[in-house]
Amino acid sequence: MKKVFATLTVLAMLTFGSAAVMAQEAAAPAEEAAVENVDEVAAPEAVEEVAEAPAEEAGGLVALHKTLKTKFIEGGAGFMALTLVTLVFGLALCIERIIYLSLSKTNTKKLLADVEAALKEGGIEKALEVCRNTRGPVASIFYQGLSRYDEGIDVVEKTVASYGGVQLGLLEKNLSWITLFIAIAPSLGFLGTIIGMIEAFDKIQQVGDISATVVAGGIKVALLTTLLGLIIAVVLQLFYNYILSLVEGLVNEMEDSSISLLDIVVEYDAAQKK
Repeated sequence: MKKVFATLTVLAMLTFGSAAVMAQEAAAPAEEAAVENVDEVAAPEAVEEVAEAPAEEAGGLVALHKTLKTKFIEGGAGFMALTLVTLVFGLALCIERIIYLSLSKTNTKKLLADVEAALKEGGIEKALEVCRNTRGPVASIFYQGLSRYDEGIDVVEKTVASYGGVQLGLLEKNLSWITLFIAIAPSLGFLGTIIGMIEAFDKIQQVGDISATVVAGGIKVALLTTLLGLIIAVVLQLFYNYILSLVEGLVNEMEDSSISLLDIVVEYDAAQKK
């Protein structure tokens, strides 16, 4: 790298020097040749540095993997694995919820426009067909409400409100299990802390003397298990908050579109009575 910087410096000096001293054209070819020689020397080193970069990154990943493996074993493989199980199950539930909620999203503006157009063209049956062919909780609420149109507008409103609660329950399904794993992970970590401290005091009792060597093993187990539990809790909490944001967005869409549906049904009912 030093030779590369030296090359850039020489190039800058030559550029400004040639602009200031136009009369020294004879010396310019020699200086340019010197610069090219420096470039030829520096270029292989630059290529070598670029080639060594991926190797260094790969070596860093290998070293990180070995470090994590070592710390995992030092923390007590059995107990650390038990704590890690909470992460596996928690992430599985989070991924399932994210996929379900992503598939539950509906273009409510288009659905409302299609339902309104279907009511004008073919009546309730046509609107019900549009809802059947649309995926998502909003379409399900529309279908349940429109299917009770013959019983009156009040029944339609109550049906929409009641079935909205049912859909909300489906959206929030398994969230309680995610919160359970968020609570269990650090609890297992703290349990490992207690176990590690007990092991440390047992060793002190056996040896009959307090020394850093005797205490270090138990304290290391305590700290590593606590660290893993807290990391798992943080990761699952981030996923949980993201899932809650998806649920809140869907609930807002459900409430807003339900109000719009009732307005459309009232307008359709008034047109039918004329």
